[in-house]
Amino acid sequence: MNSTSSSWWRGARGEWYVIGQLVLMAFVFLGPRTLPGLPAWPAPLARVSELLGATIGLAGVLLLLAGLARLGPNLTPLPHPTDRATLVQSGPYRFVRHPMYAGGIAMAYGWALFVCGWLTLAYATLLFAFLEAKATREERWLASRFPDYPAYQVRVRKLIPFIH
Repeated sequence: MNSTSSSWWRGARGEWYVIGQLVLMAFVFLGPRTLPGLPAWPAPLARVSELLGATIGLAGVLLLLAGLARLGPNLTPLPHPTDRATLVQSGPYRFVRHPMYAGGIAMAYGWALFVCGWLTLAYATLLFAFLEAKATREERWLASRFPDYPAYQVRVRKLIPFIH
């Protein structure tokens, strides 16, 4: 067993990012949805929000699953690429460099809209910011591993297809 695998707690391959992401996702999907004193969403807005949330959430699930399927043997729970990794630029990776993160973000905002939760919207925003930071760190590892990655970064958006 090498020192990297025996000392996972040092976070050399991004282990702490995974733990932080799981905690934030737990808040999004299981945490309190609002605070006492915050107004409930008006009924007409709530109905639209539920429909919009379900649509965005479903799109997020599909994007996340497409990213998982396209990564294949490159899949790792850690942001650091495996030693046998290849650079995937096809499928959903043609439109966004991190489709699984993008899908998770869409799922989080979709859920927040579906449950009409003020706090859930805040948690989703924290998750977005966290995944932005995680993706930035991951991209430094990818750029040092794959010479074609900087050109890919110029061509393809990071987290929101066609926008960011």
